[in-house]
Amino acid sequence: MSSAASESKTEVGSYFISNYPPYSQWKQDSLQAVEEALHGPPVETTPLGLYLHIPFCRKRCKFCYFKVFTDVNAAEVQRYVDALCNEISMVSELAIMKDRPFRFVYFGGGTPSFLSPKQLTKLAGRLREHITWDGAEEVTFECEPGTLSETKVKTLRNELGVTRLSLGVENFSDAILEENGRAHLSKQVFNAWEWITEADFPNVNIDLISGMVGETWDNWKDNVRRAIEMSPESVTIYQMELPFNTVISKDMLTNEKESPVADWATKRAWVDYAFDEFHKAGYSTSSAYTVVKDPNKVNFSYRDNLFSGADLLATGIASFGHASGVHYQNLADLEKYLGSIESGKLPLGRGFVPTEKQRLIREMILLLKRGYLEVPYFENKFGVNIIKQWQSEWDKYQEDGWATVQADRIELTRYGLLRVDAMLPAFFEPEHQNVRYT
Repeated sequence: MSSAASESKTEVGSYFISNYPPYSQWKQDSLQAVEEALHGPPVETTPLGLYLHIPFCRKRCKFCYFKVFTDVNAAEVQRYVDALCNEISMVSELAIMKDRPFRFVYFGGGTPSFLSPKQLTKLAGRLREHITWDGAEEVTFECEPGTLSETKVKTLRNELGVTRLSLGVENFSDAILEENGRAHLSKQVFNAWEWITEADFPNVNIDLISGMVGETWDNWKDNVRRAIEMSPESVTIYQMELPFNTVISKDMLTNEKESPVADWATKRAWVDYAFDEFHKAGYSTSSAYTVVKDPNKVNFSYRDNLFSGADLLATGIASFGHASGVHYQNLADLEKYLGSIESGKLPLGRGFVPTEKQRLIREMILLLKRGYLEVPYFENKFGVNIIKQWQSEWDKYQEDGWATVQADRIELTRYGLLRVDAMLPAFFEPEHQNVRYT
């Protein structure tokens, strides 16, 4: 998405930037370098994280672009969980693990909370035979409200040691939740909230999406009001994107339909309004997508370490990882993923070995999502002054009112923060400027 198109309709192909170089550039022929990174000694000072992908959902949301499966039976779920545990046991023996502690752990999906309390307890037990995350700064677990029960919430807190629960509320209107294919309704949010509050997690995040199909100003204001009343530690607000592989995108392309998603100017106005209301309620802005109640309490270990080049060991189908600077993704086909593990092999699918400049660009564009960049950080780490390196880009963004640039710090204005994903491709290398992202 270019800055020129940043105020236009939300068309198919818009995307959320989460890595560099684009995923479309990752190839199978880089897997030898991935193997060498995983089987080689770690850089001792690099933080280590673990990602576990649980790909099951009760329903596929119409805007979802992740690797998920619905209509699965108990035997299929169990086979996957067994494979995930076996993959963890293989990963635990890699040289890159050595005796390093995990600084952060993330259970993502899909819907990790799709698993039953019994399956979760068994999964935790099997994982702990090989690894420990007792000393981790943050253990995040994503939840869909309708999959939660009081027992499950207690299991997450007491058995899995979850410190940050992220609840996918998205919207409080039942009509909009149904229109967008969400599996839960608002009543289930409020039921879950009681159990979550009683379980006393150190950090609870709720997700909202600006621009769901059917969204209106009145509904959006109601969403913000209700979220403030719930008073979570943090709130993440995404602007609806339309990557190629969503149900909405396929419908638009097949039937030549107009985009049913609000245009970018409207979505940004909604997020702008939300930020103002949260600020009035005592929250601070922590990134282009996040507000936090107490910045001293909530530190987003997963985000900040990952953005700064941490190692991330990826487990589960189609999951993305990084080892000693090398990017990789697991196999994205379920039978191939399961078959690889069942034959005793890591399920590696493709990889990419970035140059030093590409690592610099990756860190710079990801860290910019927080709303600022510290120039000395990049000089110390990469020996590059990022203002001089991209002088014309910063001059333009400053001229257009997107950023303020000082000798040692670049800071986004609110205007720029709301458009940060539209800013980032300007820093891509020429060969990656107009390629498909995924």
